[in-house]
Amino acid sequence: MHDDVISWLLDGDPSVRWQVMRDLQGAPDAEVAAERARVATEGWGARVLADQADDGSWGGQVYGPNRQRNSVMWSLQILRNLGAPPEAPPVRSAIDRVVAGVRWHEFDDLPYFSGEVEECVNGGVLANASYFGVLGEGSDRILSLLLDETLPDGGWNCDPIEESQRSSFNPTLCVLEGLLAWQRATGSSDARVEAARRSGEEYLLERSLFRRRTTGEVVNPHYLNFSFPTYWFYDVLRALDHFRDLGGDPDPRLRPALDVVLEQRLDDGRWPAGERWPGRQAYEIDAPPGEPSPWNTLRALRVLRWADPDSL
Repeated sequence: MHDDVISWLLDGDPSVRWQVMRDLQGAPDAEVAAERARVATEGWGARVLADQADDGSWGGQVYGPNRQRNSVMWSLQILRNLGAPPEAPPVRSAIDRVVAGVRWHEFDDLPYFSGEVEECVNGGVLANASYFGVLGEGSDRILSLLLDETLPDGGWNCDPIEESQRSSFNPTLCVLEGLLAWQRATGSSDARVEAARRSGEEYLLERSLFRRRTTGEVVNPHYLNFSFPTYWFYDVLRALDHFRDLGGDPDPRLRPALDVVLEQRLDDGRWPAGERWPGRQAYEIDAPPGEPSPWNTLRALRVLRWADPDSL
């Protein structure tokens, strides 16, 4: 790893710095925790928290039907991805406001952390609920739905089952992130949850994370576009980061996806920002497209440090 790249990352936002210290430098836990605590009071984490309204909403939207990206759904996911400490007072106050005031009005006025109906949304809500410690009847509802909605090929699709019984990459990864977060938050060894998560991971691995199983062709060119924040969009780097987060030895079937990441590395050892996902009122947290990206560089380096250290 280039020392100058690490120094560049450490010059950035606290949300990047603490993850560099943990995932790339192996810094002592106390130092990592001290840096992580700053996410709630400085930089992007503090800015997102400050944008919450008194009624618990962000941008006046729960999800954002017109692609608003400053809604409750995406603001919480961004805070989770930044690593805002759930126990920090500003974060706890924000979550308490969501619990008290935010409901899915178009879905029987369900509380936010009870989710709605689409798999990609519910996977993200389950991940948020697990991360921020809002578990109970709501998360149980989501979990039951997701387990019942597993498709025969192992993954998930937001289309109704009467319209499609083929899984889709986007909702499958969102659900996998939610299931893993729930398992870790609860310490559960529920066999059905474990089997569902593994079936979804196998769905992706059988396709090398981005290829058609039948022809080997790239399923969607957008899967090769690495952008942050991720929202509900699938990409190869996000999927690799999920498998890294699982731990253990990397599956050999990840090799083509790792090569995709390596192909995008710049000569100076950094990674460029991809095209931003479509949306309105979005937080422009990452660099402009084509410019060196702290988020893509951080995520790529920690994936490679786990799965292909000889490439660093």
